[in-house]
Amino acid sequence: MTLMTSAERAEPAIDSAERPMLEGWLDYHRETLIAKCAGLTDAQLREASVPPSALTLLGLVQHLAEVERYWFRAILAGEELPDLYSTEEDPDADFTVSETTTWAETEAVWRAETAAARESAAAFGLDDFSKGLGSSGKPFNLRWIYTHMIEEYARHNGHADLVRERVDGATGV
Repeated sequence: MTLMTSAERAEPAIDSAERPMLEGWLDYHRETLIAKCAGLTDAQLREASVPPSALTLLGLVQHLAEVERYWFRAILAGEELPDLYSTEEDPDADFTVSETTTWAETEAVWRAETAAARESAAAFGLDDFSKGLGSSGKPFNLRWIYTHMIEEYARHNGHADLVRERVDGATGV
């Protein structure tokens, strides 16, 4: 097996204040996902992990773009936005890729959503509650959303580790 090279990503300083720490760890995990995709062709990025799973690296990036949009824009900022990929008929469509799904397109959408997420979060303090409500009918504070997003990325980066190793044997990052 070969070791993947590390992307340009820095762990947050061990003495950071709470908000820079949360933002730093979220950015670290965001860039870890992108590092898992580095150096692969579109076909490799569309390659599923292990049957019967259809999980792919491109599907993970699409899913996390949609998650960014949902938590930071729809829930936190209260924007009324359509889903990027999912539908009522197929709520997991954000994981689905086709033979025409490309890295350039997927990464561009993901980068746009992460930039919009940062912009939305900048208008809130950690203790501020979201304008939108979750399925429970309750708002979330920004601290909870940051913590949830770190967990979301960390979990899916674990999936990305396994998919990447299946695709080309690379491990690390």
